[in-house]
Amino acid sequence: MQQRRKTRQIIVGDDRVGRVAIGGDAPVVVQTMTEGYTYEIDSCVAEINKLAAAGAELVRVAVPEPKDTEALKHIMPQVQVPIVADVHFHFKRALEAIEAGVHKIRLNPGNIQDRKQVEAVIAACKERKVPIRIGVNEGSIVERRDKQKRLKELGGVFGDNKHGHFLAIMITKLEEYLDIFYDNDFYDVAISAKSTDPTLVIDAYTEISKRFDHPLHLGVTHAGPRETAMIRSCVPLGTLLANGIGDTVRISYASSSVYEVEDAFEMLYCLGLRERKGVDLIACPTCGRIQVDLFTLVQDVRKKLKTEIKLPIKVAVMGCIVNGPGEAEGADVAIFAGDRRGIIYVQGQKVANVPEEEILEALLAECKKFEAKVQSGEAKLGEKVVEIAPPDPIGELGSGFDKIAAGNVDKVTPLTIRSND
Repeated sequence: MQQRRKTRQIIVGDDRVGRVAIGGDAPVVVQTMTEGYTYEIDSCVAEINKLAAAGAELVRVAVPEPKDTEALKHIMPQVQVPIVADVHFHFKRALEAIEAGVHKIRLNPGNIQDRKQVEAVIAACKERKVPIRIGVNEGSIVERRDKQKRLKELGGVFGDNKHGHFLAIMITKLEEYLDIFYDNDFYDVAISAKSTDPTLVIDAYTEISKRFDHPLHLGVTHAGPRETAMIRSCVPLGTLLANGIGDTVRISYASSSVYEVEDAFEMLYCLGLRERKGVDLIACPTCGRIQVDLFTLVQDVRKKLKTEIKLPIKVAVMGCIVNGPGEAEGADVAIFAGDRRGIIYVQGQKVANVPEEEILEALLAECKKFEAKVQSGEAKLGEKVVEIAPPDPIGELGSGFDKIAAGNVDKVTPLTIRSND
């Protein structure tokens, strides 16, 4: 992990909903976007509040028509998270959104190009202290005749890059647009440069980070359904973040925006860029040694712990005793499954041995007890009490160390024992 790149800091929000810092030494911020129509006020408010409850720190809404910006007047008082207005094609939607009280504006240089219109938006944002994100997407950037010389220069710089053409256009477009902001003494700006191509996303943000000190909003546009978009998004965004690039992120799915928020946070947790909230669940993969219905168990455990445990307890669910002790060594609470049974450990100490049908409730009970101990100061997260000793598979789970060593066992299978006795 490289140290995070230092950027200018912008502040989004107000006294009522709170203020979110982006850039500088602030944590990487997670944002998402509503799925429904903004002009449907009640459903829009409900969706925004649902996303905020899921952890979204900024929520963007589309405002393509006057009825959307009119709706914002009624939406803004009912939400508790900073709102970003997504403006395309008509600058008046930005002015109307600002008047309605939004906390940030997103402009696309490929769609709103007239300097006077851009300056009108800048003036309104400057008066209300509303930051602006300049969002350059691969699909909307266009070349301007008065920038052909710069494009040619950048084309030489990126001549050996397979994305050289797009990189040249993106940087030229950003330079051109930012000149307007600088001429108007406005610097509360964030930048994004999205594409459907993950490798272009990596290249674009890497080059942009070298040239501008504004905070960067990371994302992959039109990434697809969650099943594939999770990889398409997390690979480039995780690469950039690990290299110190990025101040705010949106993972984009053709699916529920709640998943966008959950997966973005999980990515940041894995990189150590945000402090984990809730359970850190690990589980072994499938193999021929599994002796319980592990996949069902893991999903049941995940759902239960997600709603009932608040502290970042590390929980391991292991399907056998071969690798379980080692792989779960750092877990606060662990279950090792054997022949239709499970042994539960809390920070290395064995606390229960239960049949398969009781594993879920027993594990939940131990997690709750451990969480209570942490909250009372009797225990600390991530602090082993003793080293985990692998259970003897004859006494509690199956085959028997002593019999194996003495040669009294012909064959050991995951579910049966055959001996010479």
